[in-house]
Amino acid sequence: MPNTINAPLIVAITSSALFDLRESHRVFEEEGTTAYGKYQREHENEPLTPGSAFYFAKKLLSIQPEQPIAEVILLSRNSSDTGLRVFNSIDHYKLPISRAAFTSGENPYRYAQAFGAHLFLSTNPDDVRMALSSNCAAATILPGNADSAKTDSHSQLRIAFDGDAVLFDDSSEKIYQSGGLDAFNDNEKKSAHSPMGGGPFKGFLAALHELQQRYPADACPFRTALVTARQAPAHERVIRTLREWNIRIDESLFLGGLSKTEFLEAFQADIFFDDQMVHCEPASKTIPTGHVPPPTCA
Repeated sequence: MPNTINAPLIVAITSSALFDLRESHRVFEEEGTTAYGKYQREHENEPLTPGSAFYFAKKLLSIQPEQPIAEVILLSRNSSDTGLRVFNSIDHYKLPISRAAFTSGENPYRYAQAFGAHLFLSTNPDDVRMALSSNCAAATILPGNADSAKTDSHSQLRIAFDGDAVLFDDSSEKIYQSGGLDAFNDNEKKSAHSPMGGGPFKGFLAALHELQQRYPADACPFRTALVTARQAPAHERVIRTLREWNIRIDESLFLGGLSKTEFLEAFQADIFFDDQMVHCEPASKTIPTGHVPPPTCA
């Protein structure tokens, strides 16, 4: 049995992000722990329906050439006893997920770092904030129509990111919030040759970039996009920052405040990460969307 995880990309995902656990959670909230355990055991052979991040995880796990390039780790607040239904569901959908942590009600985020995860996805905002505070890229997966996330029209895994407070730090965002657009643009022009600091998702993007280097540009199973409200003249600092990092972004969309949803659909994103709910909520109706709490909330 291997004593290390050899996959270069590791994603930790909670059971409530992978599957729809709303009904069992209702039982827990209304009837308590004992009734919840009884409910889960009585239904443990009934497969759970896909959750908001199911098709992202499924496609990620399908990209497996001769050597595995990605692993998904299951993290769950269930006990191993009540969590048997989750593993039965994983087996039903033939997902190659074999490693897991069941915490019996405790926060599972701490095991994301122990597993070496590059990304942690959860439906619990508190767990996400704690993971971010431990320097692990993390996002709260918003409720959405899981079936609408089926992107069988292309085989690539397509991942879209907002810029400020996601890929980059939030220093420019703070200037915008305090001084408005003119102050923001003035700062970005003056700082065009000064690279921005890395945000919470820089490490995850870097891991994706390393994987992309294994493939010809026209045959890569991963495709990335920056989808930002920035516009000229604030674009130059973004380009120079990525150049300084030596990190590849396949597509960059500078939208100047336009709604992001239509552009995400045109990109055919499998998942999208943004720090502002005003962008996350409309996108989540058709695209798996992760909200990245700003550092002030972490």
